[in-house]
Amino acid sequence: MHHRPRAAVNRFFQLLGAVFLSAALVVPVAHSGERTKAPAKKLQASSTNAKRAAPVRKVAASPKTVRITAKTAKAPTRVAFIPPKQSFGQLAGLHEVGDPLDLKSSVALVVDQDTNEVLLSKNDQAVLPIASLTKLMTGMIISQAKLPMDEPITITQDDVDTEKGSRSRLLVGSTLTRGEMLHLALMSSENRAAHALGRTYPGGLEVFVALMNAKARQLGMTDTRYVEPTGLSSRNQSSARDLAVLVKVAHGDPLLRELSTSPGYEVAVGPKTLQYNNTNGLVKNPTWDIGLQKTGYISEAGRCLVMQTQIAGRKLIMVFLDSAGKFSRLGDAERVRHWVESMPSLTAPLQARAGS
Repeated sequence: MHHRPRAAVNRFFQLLGAVFLSAALVVPVAHSGERTKAPAKKLQASSTNAKRAAPVRKVAASPKTVRITAKTAKAPTRVAFIPPKQSFGQLAGLHEVGDPLDLKSSVALVVDQDTNEVLLSKNDQAVLPIASLTKLMTGMIISQAKLPMDEPITITQDDVDTEKGSRSRLLVGSTLTRGEMLHLALMSSENRAAHALGRTYPGGLEVFVALMNAKARQLGMTDTRYVEPTGLSSRNQSSARDLAVLVKVAHGDPLLRELSTSPGYEVAVGPKTLQYNNTNGLVKNPTWDIGLQKTGYISEAGRCLVMQTQIAGRKLIMVFLDSAGKFSRLGDAERVRHWVESMPSLTAPLQARAGS
């Protein structure tokens, strides 16, 4: 009598345990298979792990969530477009003037050195900034002064460019001889070297610049003015006609011929050896016979080039100013050379034409 109720109670607890065991086994399977279908409220009622897992699956599966993530990403940096600074020649409209050779320089002049015959002329009277073509006059003043070329010159803070902020490997305190400074100024257009040459001239920089202008007047360069010896200032200005005169006279100086056409040069600055190269790539070209050259560039002047060269048996002086493009001045020189070689017996000069 007493064993039946106890047996019934035991049976009841066994059934109850089975129910709880079934629930424990069934519920996780249902969550894993139906989580994406369950309403948001039921998901919130699930375990803490289920709550944390739900957003991860939504980011991977829901396109809406992807778009939200993209919107919260860091916005791309926008840089305002700053157009390049126009040269004086561009501002004056000189590039609107065309020529038969389609030169990229807005100013050009080709003259026979022996006869002064003009073979090509384009805006040759325009007065423009001449950049480092200035250094040709700087070199002439130094060469003609007959100063000791082995005298040491030290770069100081005064030689550092504050006009354009240009860089130099000749650090303040670097010491080279006057001859080395002149070599780097003419061959590699070294600004600090050129400035140091003027600064250390007897009487100082002011006297040196005055001599540059006096020499220009002596040569009949009436369009030319210098304010410093490097060409970094846009106030150093001249015309193609004046520069052709300067090239002709400078070519008569053996030192200027040698240094300006040197392909490369090494200098020892303290424990270091610095390698410099010519700024005019044509001097290394075996198809060119160049007797003297100088390049120049500042934004106000564009790319500039003057040369004395021999083509088809003729000694020619070439002047290219305000060329638009890094290599276009050299391209213009090549165009002129090919033209002269194709017509060695030129009888009429090429003239520029307006409205091209």
